[in-house]
Amino acid sequence: MRRTGWRRSWRRPATSRRAGGSIPQRAGPGGCLGDIGTHAHNLAGFISGLQVTELAADLGRFVPGRRLDDNVHVMLRYDNGARGMLWASQVAPGNENALRVRIYGEKAGLEWSQEHPNQLRFAPMGKPPQTLIARRPQPRPRRGARHAHPARPSRGLSRGLRQSLSRSRRTDRARAAPSANPMPSALLVPTVEDGARGVKFIAAAVESSSRNGAWVDARLAL
Repeated sequence: MRRTGWRRSWRRPATSRRAGGSIPQRAGPGGCLGDIGTHAHNLAGFISGLQVTELAADLGRFVPGRRLDDNVHVMLRYDNGARGMLWASQVAPGNENALRVRIYGEKAGLEWSQEHPNQLRFAPMGKPPQTLIARRPQPRPRRGARHAHPARPSRGLSRGLRQSLSRSRRTDRARAAPSANPMPSALLVPTVEDGARGVKFIAAAVESSSRNGAWVDARLAL
């Protein structure tokens, strides 16, 4: 079983000039679902290696005047029989970027939070939980290897954007030249297929909610 969630405390009025994400013509059919719910969905699949086959969703609107969802509850069924739950909200006071993933299996449980990215809570069955800390400093990539990190903003938005674009270009070159033997971690960026799965997730959740939480096929036909 896996549980994912991303909670934020936004309550921007629907009439705000920055409220474009609540207008269907600009944002599409999903509000909070498409804005942050898809990230939790993608991360759960990336970590587990599993894909959602069916889902049942309840999309809610709490901010007056808002036309798209700002709170999402989704039950998930995965291709290996595992069950999952996803909660994404922009009306959860006291939360910033509270992205969290919990995975429970037959032998242990794992929990990771974006607000403490270097810590992993490991709870083996019948034993006290442990907090594992990422080792520092990380070893430098070997000379001539592709960059070891996926594209991500850091050290300020503008500089982070430049770094992200640069790393994305290096990753594209690594994909295009398999004979160069790039480090596996240099390929850890979303693909077109990942984007299509996110779009399918949104469409399935919107359909399910419109049918009062009915179970809907969420598989992507390629």
